[in-house]
Amino acid sequence: MRRPAIALLALALLPVPGLADGLPDLDAAARGVQAQVVEWRRDLHRHPELGNRETRTAQVVADHLRALGLEPRTRIGPTGVVAVLKGGRPGPRIALRADMDALPVTEATGLPYASTVRGEYRGQPVGVMHACGHDMHVAILMGVAQALAGMREELPGEVMFIFQPAEEGPPVAGEVAGAQRMLDEGIWDDFRPDAVLGLHVWSRLHAGQLGVRSGPFMASADEWTLTISGRQTHGSQPWAGVDPLTVAAQVLLGTQAIIARQVDITAHPVVLTAGQIQGGTRFNIIPDQATMVGTLRTFDPQVREDVIERFRATATHFAAASGATAQLEVAGNAPSTRNDPALFERLRPSLAKAAGAGNVVEVPRYTIAEDFSVFANEVPGFYFFVGTTPRGTPLEEAPMNHSPLYAPDESALALGVRALLQATVDFLEGG
Repeated sequence: MRRPAIALLALALLPVPGLADGLPDLDAAARGVQAQVVEWRRDLHRHPELGNRETRTAQVVADHLRALGLEPRTRIGPTGVVAVLKGGRPGPRIALRADMDALPVTEATGLPYASTVRGEYRGQPVGVMHACGHDMHVAILMGVAQALAGMREELPGEVMFIFQPAEEGPPVAGEVAGAQRMLDEGIWDDFRPDAVLGLHVWSRLHAGQLGVRSGPFMASADEWTLTISGRQTHGSQPWAGVDPLTVAAQVLLGTQAIIARQVDITAHPVVLTAGQIQGGTRFNIIPDQATMVGTLRTFDPQVREDVIERFRATATHFAAASGATAQLEVAGNAPSTRNDPALFERLRPSLAKAAGAGNVVEVPRYTIAEDFSVFANEVPGFYFFVGTTPRGTPLEEAPMNHSPLYAPDESALALGVRALLQATVDFLEGG
């Protein structure tokens, strides 16, 4: 597979044009990397990789960082890449994060650089596509790294670039993945940032817009498994056994009563969804066991714990009423993503500088999840959305992230670089 020519990137070490009074000309710096960011994005889009298997992507990133004169650490968690840029003046520390993994989705965009890659996910053959836009995140952060390297002598403080694997989770159940694994493997042992920044391209905003919200604005994500154990019998004589399928149906309806009647959803939005029910092998046999799997989304840790306990009690009591048993297991995939209020107030003006004040939009809370939150639970975090739907296209008609038709407007790349670059420099200069 061909990778972009890396040697040319050494040009990034030259001073950025337009420096005045020690302050970088960020517009010039962003324009200087724009063409390469588009090239990188298309290359990465053509060669997507599932979580914890981003070996080619990691190599592209590491080669780029070395060409900038940095010393990247590789094979973290297990394919993550981290590097630190030291400015020429003392100042604070900041971390910038991009996720690298693609999704088990077969691309249907028809783009000339569309993915034709195949892979395996949870034992099933699948197409592989950057259907969430992580290819854009990687390309944007590569561009920001190049721009910052070109102004390093004028830059105060230090910047850590984090290229993270498996934000979407690993393709094999039980694998440890994502931001937590990188922290567990010590990426902040010797470099504790004062803040961490990240971004996500988003189809529910138009190109040219940035989306922000202070405090909690993306939900936590839990994956749950409920196992109902009954007693197998002939389908013609259900009274001779204990039917776990009927219990599973009762529990499923009961979970919705939890949300509708036991949680104040005006104050605490909650989603409790079953995505799969399995049980039985034949039309006239009541099986021993039924299994449901699904997701829980909340914005408050205490509400999360309360709903889990109510779910467990509901399942246990429905099962006991029929002579069955219920076992609930909950795996936390990501805590709620929140913007530190003080950091939000400090850096929101940076986004207005990059996009124009009228293009910075306050977004509602979303029940999607992001494991950037793991980093932001350690130090103050600032996370924002970059719109990708072309102007003139109604947002409700645009393919969502994770769709096989998701084809983001590439003008979002330039704005993403400009916004992240502005926020980073403003934080360092204000430190």
